Amino acid sequence: MLRSDMERYIQLRRSAGFKMANESLMLSGFVAIAEKHGDQHIRIDRVLTWAGQAPSSAQRYRRLNVIRHFAQALQAEDDRHQVPPRTAFGNSRNRRPPPYIFSQEEIAKLIEAAGQLKPTGSVRPMMFATLFGLLAATGLRISEALRLRLQDISADGLMILETKFNKSRLVPLHDTAHAALERYLEARARTATSTDALFVGTNGKAPGYRGVKDVFVRLVTVMGLQQARNGGLPHIHDLRHTLAVRSLEQFRGDRNAISRHMTALSTYLGHTKVTDTYWYLEATPVLLGQIAEAAETLHREQDL
Repeated sequence: MLRSDMERYIQLRRSAGFKMANESLMLSGFVAIAEKHGDQHIRIDRVLTWAGQAPSSAQRYRRLNVIRHFAQALQAEDDRHQVPPRTAFGNSRNRRPPPYIFSQEEIAKLIEAAGQLKPTGSVRPMMFATLFGLLAATGLRISEALRLRLQDISADGLMILETKFNKSRLVPLHDTAHAALERYLEARARTATSTDALFVGTNGKAPGYRGVKDVFVRLVTVMGLQQARNGGLPHIHDLRHTLAVRSLEQFRGDRNAISRHMTALSTYLGHTKVTDTYWYLEATPVLLGQIAEAAETLHREQDL
């Protein structure tokens, strides 16, 4: 019974755009334990025992959260299912730290430093300079940028296919971004390659995420940003976060414009829910109250 409920639940979530890769593994693990004990409904004690066996607090909270959502869905149909309390492991859950927001000068220095990478005169320095510049200018996820193909470029912008939530979207490009991309494409055309990947290195192959991340870390370290993000290095995803925050800051003082832009920004970034975009506000405490109040007011009105 629980297994068929789980399969139906996973299928429903996937149809809503969630990949459920890790979640499905956790659900299968929990259901296997529950079935071993003969459970036909979710029991709080079983959930807490299973979740509590995870090796770290973060993993315990993750397990608990996954089963909580599953239990809530089942309880709506059958109140014999028990929903474990969210605070079962305490209130000190590790929160996602606010992003590091780059200044325009820091972004310019990052692109300049990338352009000085070795080997001089090869496609590699221009590739990294263009990649980091594109991330900062468009707010693309690094995975989306690395999956770009030559055919995804058009006069209207970049077509982003099969995103994090299985949705496609068109990302427009500023004229300066178009010009930088054209310069890179000229250098790429002089590189022997058989792939249609947009970004390629001196070996003619597309770079992997780990290699790109290593270069990014090396460059921001040289820039002196070792303690910039809550005592640590900025993440490459902070380029995306910077675009989101800077775009919101343009509407300082105009609550109506802020709330409208929040919805548009959520769509532009490829978020499935506008609430996922609220996290960026933690990096701008001055705007947080204004934007959150305006956005919540807008969405309350839409629900009426």
